[in-house]
Amino acid sequence: MTTPDTPLLPNYIAGRWQTGHGHGTTLRDAVTGESLVRVDNTGLNLHEGFVFAREHGGAALRAMSYGQRAAMLGEVVKVLQTNRDAYYDIATRNSGTTTKDSAVDIDGGIFTLGYYAKQGEALGDAKCLLDGERIRMGKDPVFQTQHVLNPTRGVALFINAFNFPSWGLWEKAAPALLSGVPVIVKPATATAWLTQRMVEDVVKAGVLPEGALSVICGSSAHLMDQLQPFDVVSFTGSAETARIIRSHPAVAQRSVRCNIEADSLNSALLDPSATVDSEAFKLMVSEVVREMTVKSGQKCTAIRRIFVPLELFDDAAEAISAKLAKVTVGNPRNETVRMGALVSQEQKRSVLHGIEALCHEALVLFDGSEVPLVDADPEASACVAPTLLGHRDPGQAKVLHEIEVFGPVATLMAYEDEDEAWDLVRRGEGSLVASVYSEDPAFIARAAAELADSHGRVHAISPDVAASQTGHGNVMPMSLHGGPGRAGGGEELGGLRALGFYHRRTAVQASSAALDALAATAAPFKP
Repeated sequence: MTTPDTPLLPNYIAGRWQTGHGHGTTLRDAVTGESLVRVDNTGLNLHEGFVFAREHGGAALRAMSYGQRAAMLGEVVKVLQTNRDAYYDIATRNSGTTTKDSAVDIDGGIFTLGYYAKQGEALGDAKCLLDGERIRMGKDPVFQTQHVLNPTRGVALFINAFNFPSWGLWEKAAPALLSGVPVIVKPATATAWLTQRMVEDVVKAGVLPEGALSVICGSSAHLMDQLQPFDVVSFTGSAETARIIRSHPAVAQRSVRCNIEADSLNSALLDPSATVDSEAFKLMVSEVVREMTVKSGQKCTAIRRIFVPLELFDDAAEAISAKLAKVTVGNPRNETVRMGALVSQEQKRSVLHGIEALCHEALVLFDGSEVPLVDADPEASACVAPTLLGHRDPGQAKVLHEIEVFGPVATLMAYEDEDEAWDLVRRGEGSLVASVYSEDPAFIARAAAELADSHGRVHAISPDVAASQTGHGNVMPMSLHGGPGRAGGGEELGGLRALGFYHRRTAVQASSAALDALAATAAPFKP
């Protein structure tokens, strides 16, 4: 239960720290259930905060060049590096992650910031971006058109998910701030502490202009109401909430630009020519186990469906189960533990309910709950052991292609030929990523061509890249992150492509002399 001295985290909005006037929501230790901190934003003047961010933060950022804003991101990196130990402690307590899993979130976010700091350096003193070459408007070359990208004169609202409180902030904030757009982040309540602490450290270090970065913890009520036509909103979370955001008047009537990352039934596909002794088979097994257990399967990019040739179904089930059996689950403070907890009891209930729903169609091939937890009370902790399900004829299944269980759960599925494999993968109706395991470049090329339209990323793992590939579920800043259909239809990252979301494209039609003067203040946009 919440103790009277459980601290209430302050929000940073309108250039000052403010606490809510309500009791708030208590954040708890994911393993022990101990109350940690409270979050609340009751009574805050949201309108004042959004106006302050636009008028003060936006103006200050736009007065800087891309190169100056890139240097500013570099200073943010230094602040975060200095406080890494505190972030790891918060992640262990609030998110229940092992040190290795915390690094994916914390160091991944810092790495992404550093990447955009370096990318921005190349844009130098420019204040806007030239999109493409000039185009003649007629026979006389004196009158031409030049497409230009300018930072939007609004605010970027981030409504983030619980699984990546660090990376989820910085992978969005890096291109926004580099673009010259102020950020207001509303972290998911369950794990808001890490986001709030990072913002606090950056604000107190004074490396950003006032109003450039704000954090609001607690309820998201009325946040969307504050958005104006030149603002943007980026959401990561459930498809249900995404539908509410898309139908909000800010988006539907005021044309606020919206980016969504929602549910995703990501796939792993093994080449039909693979054998149980092939390197492709071994690489797939290792990657599946890693994706099921890193951050306890709480990744939007985690593998949820595993497609193998029918004749390898039993071998794959045995190999994956054997590796899962070696995964120790429990308190991440214990050095022998490889997989920690889910972030909350609510998430634990959701995962267990999801497993039950999938079991109406699938068989349990491996149940890790049969092994006792390490240093963790099964009732008090939010720990859920890995579960591998299976279906030999997934073409007859329905819920297996509809329900994403956001935890250490995946379903092994058999296919008979390539055409059936493509069809089964597409049953996910749009995903963030599909990974392909093969020693045949021709098969990889066919898979990429067949699956590209329904996936934001196709990640091909072959023996020649086994040591250098970055992982099915790792989102790298130089590649696009997002996906069509049920995955939300959004795009993030992709190098400088991410800047496009925070800019407005305009066609400037003018004389060559005028366009020359414009180009003197601009840099070519080369994503």
